[in-house]
Parts: sequence; structure tokens; C-alpha cells
Amino acid sequence: MDKILRINMGADGGPKAEAEPVGSYAGMGGRALTSAIVSKEVPPTCHPLSEDNKLVIAPGLLSGSAAAMSGRISVGCKSPLTGGIKEANSGGQPSQMIGRLGYAAIVLEGKPKDDTLYRIYINKDKVEIKADKSLKMLGNYAVAEKMKAEYGDKVGCISIGPAGEMKMAAASVAFTDMEFRPTRHAGRGGVGAVMGSKGVKVIVVDDAGCSVRSPKDADRFKEANKAFVAGLRKHAVTGQGLPTYGTNVLTNVINEAGAYPTKNFMWGRFDGCSKISGETQAETENTRGGEGSATHGCHRGCVIRCSGTYYDKDGHYLTKQPEYETVWAHGGNCGIDDLDTIAMLDRLDDDYGLDTIEMGATIGVAMEAGIAKFGDAQAAISLVKEVGKGSPLGRILGNGAAVTGRVFGVERVPVVKGQSMPAYDPRGVQGIGVTYATTTQGADHTAGYAVTANILGVGGSVNPLKPEGQIELSRNLQIATAAIDSTGMCLFIAFAILDQPDTFQALLDLLGSFNGQKLTGDDVVGLGKSILTMERDFNRRAGFTKEMDRLPDYFKKEKLPPHDVTFMVKDSDLDQVFNW
Repeated sequence: MDKILRINMGADGGPKAEAEPVGSYAGMGGRALTSAIVSKEVPPTCHPLSEDNKLVIAPGLLSGSAAAMSGRISVGCKSPLTGGIKEANSGGQPSQMIGRLGYAAIVLEGKPKDDTLYRIYINKDKVEIKADKSLKMLGNYAVAEKMKAEYGDKVGCISIGPAGEMKMAAASVAFTDMEFRPTRHAGRGGVGAVMGSKGVKVIVVDDAGCSVRSPKDADRFKEANKAFVAGLRKHAVTGQGLPTYGTNVLTNVINEAGAYPTKNFMWGRFDGCSKISGETQAETENTRGGEGSATHGCHRGCVIRCSGTYYDKDGHYLTKQPEYETVWAHGGNCGIDDLDTIAMLDRLDDDYGLDTIEMGATIGVAMEAGIAKFGDAQAAISLVKEVGKGSPLGRILGNGAAVTGRVFGVERVPVVKGQSMPAYDPRGVQGIGVTYATTTQGADHTAGYAVTANILGVGGSVNPLKPEGQIELSRNLQIATAAIDSTGMCLFIAFAILDQPDTFQALLDLLGSFNGQKLTGDDVVGLGKSILTMERDFNRRAGFTKEMDRLPDYFKKEKLPPHDVTFMVKDSDLDQVFNW
């Protein structure tokens, strides 16, 4: 991947594409590259929907190679939701394809001078940019079908739904999966709104005629890949729990721990938990049957296969297997205990192009405001449909929980830097509370997944209900995560590499043999620190202060049942997370 494709959507005479050498960004991929370009090239104080913002789509360092688990992709920009730097991560097919086309990144720059909507087609020979009014306000599923009819099903699509066109701050960017369904999303931070502001509805990526990226040391790479896969398969989480029950295996675990946010973070346990757990979900999917029902990969080369396919009661495809955070957001957080309802909400979110976490949290806030009752499944569906229609209420909801809370006068709004918290109450998992508060990304569990040591006993054990040890835990995980997000690797490899030194060494050998280097753990730490330093510098220049690295006050005041604890990590300690 030795070039960057820059597409200026506001060029004189119409959009223009130009490939340039990767230059000073050489050796970067994924989150490292998106954050480097945004930090260096985007004015920190610009409006996120202005021509000055840029949308950067970057495969990982190993994407396009034969390395297992390497098909993740990063989408970066200045976030319309947080006002700071953003990296949203997704699976799907396009990452591998972009890597094989030789692009380290696709950068959308400028913006059209009118409301023309464009589609972009990229193959090894050309970049074609066409105005296409027929795509206006189509859902992601309809867009994928139109592209498949024209280009076949061997390409990949990157698209936005109506939410992105309407520039809603909860809008996602969709990536097609192996079945050419738009089920994989760079969900967080409103990246879909930025793509919409550029006038781009869909990017079709075609890697026909391109070969798999070759490592510098083929024999060493092959051995490392073999050892890496073996390590993933022998770990209890990546080899058994996730393939069998998907990410939703966590529902019963977190509920039992008393950290499952229920009814807009009122309680730590949900009475209807067993009805929507991973075990119940897998049983439902297996009973209904259908191709890829309970075990499925989000991209080729995935060996964990934590995804699945959800069919309705009549055996018709409805959506991909809703993930843990989605089941929580539209389930327990809203007092809903029906999997079919949750699956329908997931389908609507994917089609409209919405972050399921943000939408579930937003509906929870709306329910607390009295817009609907907790547990009212049909009301939740109706509210998401309002977002898809772009009604006045829908536009409020589509801009996230913080906006919704302000509009309806709700005090208890679970956000940091404007972004909704995911499916772990920070009082019941104090380490994840540190991550929520301090990450550059706004409240985000993946930025430093302290659930590993706080709840699962992976990579050590830190008491989830005490403040001691949480700063160090979150700091180390944020550093490691930033590095992993740059490789194109799925973050779930962390379970195995934290517990198994030989699997971590296999990952180092995989990266090193591909690039003809010898890497150490210190190199990984150095990469992670450099990324976080760039991101924090951008946010500082955008006006962020240490006082923004805090949880809402009510988490320090309201005790969470059943443990009756508050968030106890001191503000002065939060200020030490990045003090390395």
C-alpha cells in the first residue's frame, strides 16, 4: 500500500481524484493513518461538516494480506458528535480490497457546491465519479442491491443511509459483508454525516485482477500466521465462547456482575436478561436455521467467527446477529426483552445508517423524558422510523443522546464528550469508567476494554468495584488498542494475546515478517503512545480541556444497585492516565 487516493469533492469543474505517494505517512495503517492525516491536515476548530474536514478511510497494515483476522478498517475525521478527533472501526470486505488495490487510504476532501449526490467506483485501472440522483434517501440495503445489479457481487460497498445524507450526528458508514449485505458499520461519532457532507453516497471497491499482498519474509510469515491462528483457537474466549454465542455471550456475564445498564443506567441488573442473552440468541438462531445462522465471520480471513445471521420466525433473513452492545442498547437499556424486536431495530439502524449504541442510548433518554414508556417495543421501533423519515422528532433523536437530553430537559444523560456510553455501567466496571472519561474518542468501550481484567480475568484481575489499579489498567489497554487498531486486526485478538505470550509473539512475528522487520513489545507500545499523543494534541487544539475527561456528575452521586456503588476514581487520578 504505497499510495493515497485523494478525492476532492469540491474541485473546480466537479469532483477529481488523484493518487499520490504515501510520503510522510509511510508505515502507517488503520487508526494510526486516519489520526495522522486528520491531526496534520484538518483545522482543529473547523466545523465538522465544512469543506475543511476530511473523511479518511484506511485499511490496516496487514489488510489485503493472508494474515488471519486482518480485515478491519478505520474511518477517521473530526467528529460531528464529539467535536474532537474520531476513529470508527468496522469489519466487512472493503478493507482487504482497498489494501489489494495498493491504497493506504482513501481521503474525501472538500465538498460539492450544491446538493448533488455522487457514487464512486474504484478498480485497478480507474476512479470513476458519477452524479446519481437515483440514490437519494435510499437505505443501505437498497444501495447495495443497486450496486450489485451493476457491478456484480464480487465488489465491496462503502455507503451511507438517509441518516448520513441528513448529516445526523449518529450516522454511520456501512461496509458490505461476505454476502454483500451492508451489515458492518463504522458506527461511532457521526462519520456517516461527514461522508454525507462530502456528497458521497457510495464507494464501490473492485479488486478484480489484484493479488494478495505479499510479505517480505514469506516462510516466517506463514509460520507466524499458523501459530497466531492456533493461539486464537485454543483460548476459551476466542476459540469457544465467541464462536458459539457471539459477542452477546456477555449479557448474562455482565448482568450477573451487576454492571448491566438498565433503563437509562438506573440499575445494574435487568430482569429480562435471560430472554435476550447470547445463549438464548444462539438457541433461537440454531432452531430457526438458515445459512450462517449462529456462527459467521464478518470478513474473509476471520477465524473467530463471532457473528451470525438472524432470521425471523418465518425463516426470512432479517439482519446480522445483533451484537452485545446492540442487544443491550435496544434491549435492557430500554427495558425491552424481545430478541425479534431488537433484531428489527438493528435492521432499521443498519438500513438508515445509524450507530446502534447511540440510538439505543438516545431512545433510553427519550423514554426517561416520557416520549415513550420503558419496555414499549413498538414505540422504540416507531422512534427509529422517525429518524429514518427525518421528521422534526427524528432529527432530534438522530443527533444523539446529548442533544435529545438537552431538548427534552433530561438530567441523566450517559455521555462523555457528547458520545453515548456503551453496555457497561462505569460504577460496576470502574476501569471502563476510566476509559469512558479519558479516551480521545468520547465514551467508547473499545478504546480501552477494561472489562478484560475487571470482569473476565483476562490479562490479570482488578476489582471492578474499587478505584485501585484502574488508571494503570485503562492506560495500558488504551495504548495497546490504538496499536491493534492500526494493524487491521480485530480487537478480539486481545483476549488471546493478553493471556498467551506465545500468541503475542506470533502477532509480532506476523507484523515483522510482513514488513521485513523484527518487532518487540516495546515497538507496539511506542506505536500506541504516538497515536494517542497525536489524538490528544488535536483535541487540545480543538479546545478540549482536562475537565472534559470526566463522567457526568450523577455517576459520582447515584449509587448503582445491586452493589450500591458510585464511580470512585478521583478526577486528579483521571488526569494521570496519559502521564507516561
